[in-house]
Amino acid sequence: MSEGRAAVTPSEQTPEEVRLAITGMTCASCSARIERKLSKVAGVESATVNLATEKARVSFSAPVTVDQIIAEVKKTGYGASVVDAPSSAPTTYAVPPDPPQPAAGALLEKLRAQELSRQKAAPPPDRPASPPPAADHLEHTPAQDVIRPRLVAAVALTVPVLVLAMFLPSLGASPWLQLLLATPVVVWCAWPFHRAAAVNGRHLASTMDTLVSLGVAAAYGYSVVELLTGSGGEMHLYFEVAAVVTTFLLAGRFLEARAKDSGKDALRSLLDLGAKDVAVLRIDPQTRITSETRVPIEQLVVGDQFIVRPGEKVATDGLVLDGSSAVDASLVTGESTPVDVGPGDEVTGGSVNTTGRIVVEARRVGADTMLAGIQRLVETAQTGKAKVQRLADRVSAVFVPTVLVIALVTFVAWLATGHDLSRSLAVAVSVLIIACPCALGLATPTALLVGTGRGAQLGTLIKGPQVLEDTRRVDTVVLDKTGTVTTGQLRLRSIAVRGRLSKKAALTAAAAVEQGSEHPIARAVVEGAALARIDLPRIRDFQSNPGEGASARIKDTEVTVGKAALFESVDPALVEHASRQAGTTVFVGWDGAAEAALTVEDTVRDTSKAAIDRLRALGLTPYLLTGDSASNARSVAEQVGIPAANVRFDVMPADKHRIVTELQQQRKVVAMVGDGVNDAAALAQADLGLAMGSGTDVAMDSADIVLVRTDLDAVGDAIGLSRQTLRVIKQNLVWAFGYNTAAIPLAAFGLLNPMIAGAAMALSSVLVVANSLRLKRWHH
Repeated sequence: MSEGRAAVTPSEQTPEEVRLAITGMTCASCSARIERKLSKVAGVESATVNLATEKARVSFSAPVTVDQIIAEVKKTGYGASVVDAPSSAPTTYAVPPDPPQPAAGALLEKLRAQELSRQKAAPPPDRPASPPPAADHLEHTPAQDVIRPRLVAAVALTVPVLVLAMFLPSLGASPWLQLLLATPVVVWCAWPFHRAAAVNGRHLASTMDTLVSLGVAAAYGYSVVELLTGSGGEMHLYFEVAAVVTTFLLAGRFLEARAKDSGKDALRSLLDLGAKDVAVLRIDPQTRITSETRVPIEQLVVGDQFIVRPGEKVATDGLVLDGSSAVDASLVTGESTPVDVGPGDEVTGGSVNTTGRIVVEARRVGADTMLAGIQRLVETAQTGKAKVQRLADRVSAVFVPTVLVIALVTFVAWLATGHDLSRSLAVAVSVLIIACPCALGLATPTALLVGTGRGAQLGTLIKGPQVLEDTRRVDTVVLDKTGTVTTGQLRLRSIAVRGRLSKKAALTAAAAVEQGSEHPIARAVVEGAALARIDLPRIRDFQSNPGEGASARIKDTEVTVGKAALFESVDPALVEHASRQAGTTVFVGWDGAAEAALTVEDTVRDTSKAAIDRLRALGLTPYLLTGDSASNARSVAEQVGIPAANVRFDVMPADKHRIVTELQQQRKVVAMVGDGVNDAAALAQADLGLAMGSGTDVAMDSADIVLVRTDLDAVGDAIGLSRQTLRVIKQNLVWAFGYNTAAIPLAAFGLLNPMIAGAAMALSSVLVVANSLRLKRWHH
């Protein structure tokens, strides 16, 4: 693959990426303004700011630095701090090639060698031995704690103001009491709105806080002037309006903060999956005795051996060295059935050991683990924006200045038509308050936040919001056979013999020879003998013929297992039997003659047929691609219900890319599901690429969605959840646009008073977030 790749010159710098936590944002106008400012900085290639997660993702290269990017954000009026250090490496959680597995019997010697190595190269005591897991910055949002005391004070002071204004207006001291009680509400409780408006005003910008601050200040200021200059006649005071609007908006902001925090629960649950400490095997340098030492998970390093008892979580990704158990990885991968593991099997950090005691060697720690990779993928997806969100951002950028103009025109128009100053001001304040575009800014990011979090719980990792748009259009799904529709594990399916040779004798001879081989077909034959409880005879003089077969002596007879070309004669009946079989056939015989034919076949996953039926129900036409023969491909297709016309066999890796392209040229929108290196080009070419989590780094880097579960039903979950998330986003946007479109004219014509406008504005934001939270309960 590297032959056609151009050499990288020093000037061709790979862009770095940094993720920032942004503080001070209150609406879509804020996030859009930060994006615009950062995009104008020389060296910044792209910047995406998400209101719901309060995170920014910035891609940049020299001459700009991270400090300059943060300074630009602060110059714009907001706070910023680094979440993830700059990185040019792709986000992946795939398993790197494993080093050679040590024998379980050599465990003690390996521990001693590790202990000596650890003592020679111990890290300084003030530096952790392993990098912290990704996304450990996801703290509980402080917004609730900041807003709560102001909201409590606002409610306590606003209720008496409202009672005085509505029921005791004729009381002599009522106006002065209203002033006394409303002033702390308008000044201290509403301070976040005033501060944000002032910060943006210094930069000649406006946001929803500008509308709120102006509305509250206008109502309060007019009332103060009216009270201080009143001539004894009837006064029109709006202290209760200023107080009630502030209280409603604080209540709405508080509920938003709680709802947004609830949307992060799925991702936070991923963070909580990891073990907090671990029982590591250590050797005392004096006594040379091996003992358990429980240490914090941060001190675990690659190569450490640790013990996992029944009921405990596996501390990190590793390889089982000793013991056997059943491991429940449902919280990490969504796989509902516990998987049996023993020496040589891999286990994932965060999964739960259910039965036996196992000793595991740490292979990946900290930010390199599968769980950390999942967290990075989910957070990256949540930070991005769908096309519909970018449209909302563009609207919000011009919305607030437009509303200010509308409010001013409304005020002048009411005055010009003979209405008094009090009535004209009330109508203008209603316009300012009802028009706040909170719901518009929250419509997409909250749905995306909850949807991607729910996907992580189900073992479906959506790499970016643009993927949601792609899932809506897909009408064709192309499935790679091996490892996707099938398990990729060969099983012995049939035995044919000639003459009076028994099937058991044929299997015994073949398995005895094949036990010396590591070929997948050989393993399938040996496993078949084990299932039949056959005791295999000893062999000698084993010889392997790569690509052809193998031979060995059983007592004084040389037995050969392999292709027909290895034999001088093959019974036509055996050849005919092999031609009718769906799988791969090997022959076994001696003295130059094949005496039996054994057929092995890839195993179709139990859930594949139901999963493909579900894909049809989603409106997708399934195709099957495989490098196997026609008979094998058609057998698998028949088992899972794919028409023969949609089967492509004898497919080479390059052909997969060509077939996807041909389907696209037929105006089909194609989703490709695969797991191997040979699927990477097709995954990248497809309109929607889905990689099975058991696959390779290259496949998962090329895909749009990574399926942590190996179950094909995860494809239906991915497409179904993505489409439902997109539907919720559109519902939110229809409500947000519709609300503002309808509410502004009503307010401008004097049909809404400021208090009702404030309540409606706060309610609209809460409704949008509540609608998004429905995705937490999504299931097919």
